[in-house]
Amino acid sequence: MEVTKLEHACQVVAKGAARLVIDPGGFTRPVDVEGVVAVVVTHEHPDHGTPDQLRGILDRNPDAVVLGPSGVGAALAGAGIAVQVVGDGDHLEVGPFTLDFHGVRHQRIHSSVPLVDNTGVLVDGRLFHPGDAYTVPGVPVEVLAAPVGAPWLKVGEMMDWIAAVAPRRAYPVHEATLSEVGFAMHTDRQREALGDGELVVLRPGETLTI
Repeated sequence: MEVTKLEHACQVVAKGAARLVIDPGGFTRPVDVEGVVAVVVTHEHPDHGTPDQLRGILDRNPDAVVLGPSGVGAALAGAGIAVQVVGDGDHLEVGPFTLDFHGVRHQRIHSSVPLVDNTGVLVDGRLFHPGDAYTVPGVPVEVLAAPVGAPWLKVGEMMDWIAAVAPRRAYPVHEATLSEVGFAMHTDRQREALGDGELVVLRPGETLTI
């Protein structure tokens, strides 16, 4: 299995000719990928999924299924994009991928900002993408896509969460809100939180073999 990190929150996971796209949002280049069997949108915020991105993917991959929590389904209904609703504890097999979903709500930004549904995805029991939440899935995680910058992110809480998940490897995602200086500072803290684990810094377009 290979994961290619694109800009911000988007990842493309590959097994053979099959592709799984996670969180193709508005901070990401148009996702021009063939062989897509499923798209996971962890929550409804536009940096994680937009109608334009999804239409582009579905135009090229008409048999692909879009998966997300109920808030995603409601948000995309007006755009005519069907969503198979998934939630915490759900288990699916789509093409060659095994998907287990964990989490219920987006991390709090501020009391004035409504909380939305957020459900992270564990791919093949190995790669966990949490969306925008400090969800600890409660099962071993080999590789963690670890948010590194966000309006809701506090570095100390990020470090505690990474230590609680305790992956063997992690790579930073959700970086669009950071300068290069801020990115370097926050990835240093992620590296510390991993202890004996390894942090792999992937720039957009780079791939990690899992």
